Amino acid sequence: MTLTELSIKRPSFIVVIFAVIAIVGGFLFGQLKYELLPKIASPVVVVSTVYPGASPFEVETSVTKVIEDAVSGIDKINKITASSLEGVSFVTIEFIQSAKIDIALQDVQRKVNEVVIRLPDDAKTPTLSKIALDEIPVLRMGVTSNMPPRDFYQLMKDQVQPRLAKLPGVGQIGLVGGDEREIKVNLDLDKIQSFGLSVQRIVGTIKGGNIDFPTGNLKGDERQYVVRVAGKVKSMEEMKSLIVGKSKMGGDVKLGDIAEVEDGTADYSKISRLNGITSIGVLVSKQTDANSVDVSALVRAEIPKIEKDYAKDNLKFDIAQDGSTFTLDAADAVKKDLGLAIVLVALVMLVFLHSIRNSIIVMIAIPCSMLATFIFMYIFGLSLNLMTLLGLSLVVGILVDDSIVVLENIYHHLEKGEEKRTAALKGRNEIGFAALSITLVDVVVFVPLTLVTGLIGNILREFSLVVVASTLMSLFVSFTVTPMLASRFSKLQDITKKGFMNSFSRVFERIYDKIKHHYEGLLRFSLRHQWLTIIVTGLLFFASFSLVGLGFIGGEFITQSDRGEFTVTLELDPGSTLENTNYVTRKVENIIGQMPEVKKMFVNVGASAEGLFSQASNNAAEINVTLVPKEQRILSTDQVGNEIKKKLENLAGAKVRVNPIGIFGVANQTPIQIIVSGPNMDVVKHSADTVFNILKRIPGTADVRLSTEDGKPETRVEIDREKLAAFGLSIAEVGTALRVGLSGDDDSKFRDDKNNTEYTIRVEYDKFDKTKISDLTSMIFFTPTGKAVQLNQFAKIYQTTGPTKLTRKDRNPTIYVYAQVNGRPSGSIGADFQTALKTAGLPPEIVIGYDGDLRNQAEGFSSLGIALLAAIIFMYLIMVALYDSYLYPFVVMFSLPVAVIGALLALALTMKTLNIFSILGMIMLMGLVAKNAILLVDRANDMKQHGLNSLEAILEAGGTRLRPILMTTIAMVIGMLPIALSHDSGSEWKSGLAWAIIGGLTSSMFLTLVVVPVIFVKFDKWKDWVINFRARRAAKREAKEALASTQQF
Repeated sequence: MTLTELSIKRPSFIVVIFAVIAIVGGFLFGQLKYELLPKIASPVVVVSTVYPGASPFEVETSVTKVIEDAVSGIDKINKITASSLEGVSFVTIEFIQSAKIDIALQDVQRKVNEVVIRLPDDAKTPTLSKIALDEIPVLRMGVTSNMPPRDFYQLMKDQVQPRLAKLPGVGQIGLVGGDEREIKVNLDLDKIQSFGLSVQRIVGTIKGGNIDFPTGNLKGDERQYVVRVAGKVKSMEEMKSLIVGKSKMGGDVKLGDIAEVEDGTADYSKISRLNGITSIGVLVSKQTDANSVDVSALVRAEIPKIEKDYAKDNLKFDIAQDGSTFTLDAADAVKKDLGLAIVLVALVMLVFLHSIRNSIIVMIAIPCSMLATFIFMYIFGLSLNLMTLLGLSLVVGILVDDSIVVLENIYHHLEKGEEKRTAALKGRNEIGFAALSITLVDVVVFVPLTLVTGLIGNILREFSLVVVASTLMSLFVSFTVTPMLASRFSKLQDITKKGFMNSFSRVFERIYDKIKHHYEGLLRFSLRHQWLTIIVTGLLFFASFSLVGLGFIGGEFITQSDRGEFTVTLELDPGSTLENTNYVTRKVENIIGQMPEVKKMFVNVGASAEGLFSQASNNAAEINVTLVPKEQRILSTDQVGNEIKKKLENLAGAKVRVNPIGIFGVANQTPIQIIVSGPNMDVVKHSADTVFNILKRIPGTADVRLSTEDGKPETRVEIDREKLAAFGLSIAEVGTALRVGLSGDDDSKFRDDKNNTEYTIRVEYDKFDKTKISDLTSMIFFTPTGKAVQLNQFAKIYQTTGPTKLTRKDRNPTIYVYAQVNGRPSGSIGADFQTALKTAGLPPEIVIGYDGDLRNQAEGFSSLGIALLAAIIFMYLIMVALYDSYLYPFVVMFSLPVAVIGALLALALTMKTLNIFSILGMIMLMGLVAKNAILLVDRANDMKQHGLNSLEAILEAGGTRLRPILMTTIAMVIGMLPIALSHDSGSEWKSGLAWAIIGGLTSSMFLTLVVVPVIFVKFDKWKDWVINFRARRAAKREAKEALASTQQF
């Protein structure tokens, strides 16, 4: 007993199965989590090392190269990049996709630990972190209060931060800005000199006199005691009483005699504001396995409770950006598109089938398949994200295909007068092979996408799995539920009766008969002029590709979405102070705040970000701008960004960049990133200048800049070692004194027993003017004999400029050339650059590479190209297995090029680009358009077995299969329209995909119905010719053999 026969004879069995699926699927749908994108595990480890006061050259030589050499031997490394900035080193190790990030992190940690001893003494211990695209801040908030600034910061750090951090799913809570408590020891240089003390000794005394020292255990007869020297200072008075030396008269010199000890505030390194009001910024990140929507909801629920508990201090939270809002909006938009698609497909079914009853039978395939897919998603840990929901939206038209084909054939048997159950069984069995073919062809197109690696694979894998699962389920539904319902409820619709629906059906049938009549005429014409049909189709195919070559269709990685958020980055002259940067940023805030489209501004002065990386910098500021909702403004996010750039272009001494918030929820990396690397830094710099000039001349580029720029003012102290030795001084003494004078020594901590918290003790010179070289040159040092000498007596001090940042890639000096795009896709700019580069004449040792959008686009297009090729091969193999023929699958494959014609034309007309989503649409097209050809070829072969010749068979197949082909294609096109025409959140990403499918299906619907019959007849002629040729050859051979045998006798 077949599955279909069982479903018809035992309907209760099928009802029970799908009732269970509906209950379980409905329940598990509520358990699925919302995310913007599938989990994208990026195998990247960053080693950060702080080296206070060191220049980029010193950082590169003493820290960066040491760590690079240590980690370069680790397995599965894709590339190593490094940046050396003032006082800090970043070494980024990117692993291949198959690497396990946690194991890679352990390997890097082990290698770094081996070389820590080789790092400079003043360098801090390297810290390791893994980059996870889904662990970026979910919430950015500003917090204000009436409390004194220092008490407010301490409250946030000691009370509010831990309270938020303990919420389920919350990972890291970062605080930005605020007045942090710091114990300041302001040394009086004149008094130190008068007592003849050395700075190194004073600093050492403070450290040595402020420690708890465990000494061991004391064992008694019955008990054991831990012995600890309690040496931590407990108050400001106790610290002032620390003895730091002896006076010339032999008396004790206490710290209070030579320094002012105060309970003060740390110097600002970052300043945070929200809508112009100084606040403490709070950045909430989620844990790796947590859900951003849930974390945001929990934090939002906790905020009113915290505000209530500290109402007396007027503690107020203001949320600047919430990443989960866009996630929910995008998910709701796709669900709306899904609902519209279902309604529109139902209307198409009603128009073609003339019966609400038959339409419902077909439409039941959609909920049955989707509910089963929810079970699959839950079992395999998939979430409701943009890709899985998009897959469910796109698959609506596919889900009804099998049921349409089966029910349409059952209807033919009902028209012959057969009983319902017999018609249902015969109709399904006749068409079952074709239904299986079109489903498997749809499925094998997506199988290669599940195997793609890299960033593209992570983005598209869940999409493909959802489509495969729901499509296979729709086949099961068409073999069970559709014939079962048809055997019970389907009936012939008499459209001759009165009534609105019947009148509409009669009009539709007259229109359809005319279309069928014209189609049959066109088909006969094409079959009479076969070569003309093939040549015209070929010309259209090559003409469509010329749209790309002529620039009508650009290329890019992912179309930028109008999220209503972007980041304005300010970069002042390299030597700018934080105070000056803050002053200029205030002016920029005032200009941006006057624009009606701007809703909120979250400002971070003293930091700049490039993609996922954020770094401290006194001359940079970052303004995160949130706009009013899309429907409340006329200008797009890009247009607002361009307006801001125009308003700020005359801002003296400041460079302004506007980076939109990208698909990963952070400010986009600069889209055009060209890597110039080689063994010699001077050659690299000269080549980078050449690349800079080339890129600047290409239309569509803006804000072209180099990663390494001279101009950072430096004061260099070159010590004469012979003179230093003559005075009996050491490098350590000089270095300690200079560090105290310029940045302060902060290696010691003060413990406050009241709240059991440790605070930094900063030892620095009082009123030391860091901007005057005269103060530096006159700094006094004491020789072992007590003689005072000035710094300029054994050192040369002068001012110069140096690079602000040194970069390396794979252990070679590297310079990045950055450019923003303006009005052109990044891929088109990249293509123009590569063309211009061929005549640039760069030295042979220089290697040019690409990062950002250009790299992602190249890798994405390559991966998708391989997936497309694999899909076509799989389609051919599956049809060979189904048809037991190596010839007829080629006939079906001729439907694929005609789909490309419409897809590219649609992209050009709607001004969409070739990106990973539009190419994904073309890959989907391969399976969708092949089904039309399969229906034609399957019917024609069936008619040939009934005695018709090839021409008669294909004419009959064209007339018979026109209706199901029109139904399935129009259903899919109509189902795509809500996605193509959507203007909701995230619509920019998926509209190109929808238009590619609509254009491809439309062109294939017309051309496949003409071209495939022509190829079918041609192939049959060639097949007959080959058979006849072989027969003639065999006959001649037999004749020769017969003649030879006769002559022998």
